[in-house]
Amino acid sequence: MGETIQIVPYDPGWIHDFEKERDRILGALGELARRIDHNGSTAVPGLAAKPIIDIQISVERLHPIDPFASALARLGYLHKPHPDDAFCPFFHQPEQWPHTHHVHVVQAGGIEERRTLAFRDYLCDHTEIAGEYVALKRRLAAEHNAEGLSTEQAYAEAKSGFVERVVEDALRAGYPRWL
Repeated sequence: MGETIQIVPYDPGWIHDFEKERDRILGALGELARRIDHNGSTAVPGLAAKPIIDIQISVERLHPIDPFASALARLGYLHKPHPDDAFCPFFHQPEQWPHTHHVHVVQAGGIEERRTLAFRDYLCDHTEIAGEYVALKRRLAAEHNAEGLSTEQAYAEAKSGFVERVVEDALRAGYPRWL
């Protein structure tokens, strides 16, 4: 069996965990980081989540990735090469599961930056949708863990229809609000 997907109650300490890591990353990346945002479920107050801090770093240019990849590696982040590297290189720490932090690097002002933050902000403002999302995550985690299918990728793919619907609704409604 792969990784166990664990959904835990919201922890207000996640904000502090993000802030601490954001400061470390900013120290390593300096001006390469145009923005560093807390995203994912741990960024939504009150939302149950996997206890993994998701961080989105917006940079001017995604390629070549070496300038930010080498700085993140010095902080203990492992780059996981994937076809998504074209629009969102992914890093995690520690190397082995369970991870404590995921970093997604996106182009500043690009669609991936907007989509992620629109999803987060929409969930913050729409508690009924956030509740639907928690119910889906719990159901999928139980199914994947019981069937031995629990991998981060399979779990993410199982949520993708819901996430895409919410992202579309959020973008149509003018999220993220900072644009």
